[in-house]
Amino acid sequence: MHIVLYEPEIPPNTGNVARLCAATGIHLHLVGRLGFRLDDRHLRRAGLDYWPHVRWTRHNSLDDLYRWAEPDARYFYYTKTGAAPYTLPAYRWGDFLVFGSETRGLPRELLARHAENVLTIPMFGPVRSLNLSTSVGIVAYEALRQIKRF
Repeated sequence: MHIVLYEPEIPPNTGNVARLCAATGIHLHLVGRLGFRLDDRHLRRAGLDYWPHVRWTRHNSLDDLYRWAEPDARYFYYTKTGAAPYTLPAYRWGDFLVFGSETRGLPRELLARHAENVLTIPMFGPVRSLNLSTSVGIVAYEALRQIKRF
């Protein structure tokens, strides 16, 4: 299983996702322009001392990620504007779960190109969006539940 953060901006969110990856054995991918340095103290602080236990890879672009992955890899893209719920797919261990930046999300052209795999987490209140690390946790644990990883 793979968590992909495309151009994350807020170090504590990435640190929290890294901690989740350390706890679950999920591979973390950081893609594109980051809104922080990888040695940022906020990033380290949020991930606590778990960074040595995180399998992670840095990619310059999504194309680099696609070249890195197996040719038959499956990708799911999460956005607040998606129509299908995150619970719809039958997740498999090798899937890539792709999340956009905190303020911009994923590029519209990317979502349009992969419309059949664009998913959302339903929200039922006045909130514009969920926190990135919260969203990753919701989706990751649903995928793990489905594949009976625990």
